[in-house]
Amino acid sequence: MDAARLRNILEAALLAAGRPLSLDALAALFAEHERPPRGQLRACLEALAEEYAGRAVELKEVASGWRVQVRADYAPWVQRLWEERPARYSRALLETLALIAYRQPITRGEIEAIRGVAVSSNIIRTLLDRGWIRVVGHRDAPGRPALFGTTRAFLDHFNLRSLDELPTLAELRDLDAVEPELPLAGPAPADHDGG
Repeated sequence: MDAARLRNILEAALLAAGRPLSLDALAALFAEHERPPRGQLRACLEALAEEYAGRAVELKEVASGWRVQVRADYAPWVQRLWEERPARYSRALLETLALIAYRQPITRGEIEAIRGVAVSSNIIRTLLDRGWIRVVGHRDAPGRPALFGTTRAFLDHFNLRSLDELPTLAELRDLDAVEPELPLAGPAPADHDGG
């Protein structure tokens, strides 16, 4: 099978799937006698990703495989297609998720000790319902508390192939140290709305 036809088949499958597809899932599209080798599949995916350069969509490899998605630059316009508001997450939920991502496996008690406050059952339930975390085991301690870890759905949602792509804690501290671009003191900007 020529490379152009293979690229078209892969592109059609990725557009129709609506979810990431692994190399195995893409290979399974073909009958055994016509199945291209994994290296050829990967090369075609990389060529397709290059074809998308400069367009509103991109081909992205995430933890579960490859997916076609809208580039982040165009998200504000595309989001208007759906009437529902995007989910807003509390600081407590995001802190809990970050602790699980960076310190996994971790118990609820350990999260509470680090944060210094109790973790609401609603936060854990929301993270479990979203599929971002799961119980990966139980600590060998009184009460056998659940150990939480992140999932492939977490990686997929945040456009990550692996946890190694998370920013380091030093990089996060550097973000906090950055001064705002606009000066906080001085005259207020002029009002240009005509009133």
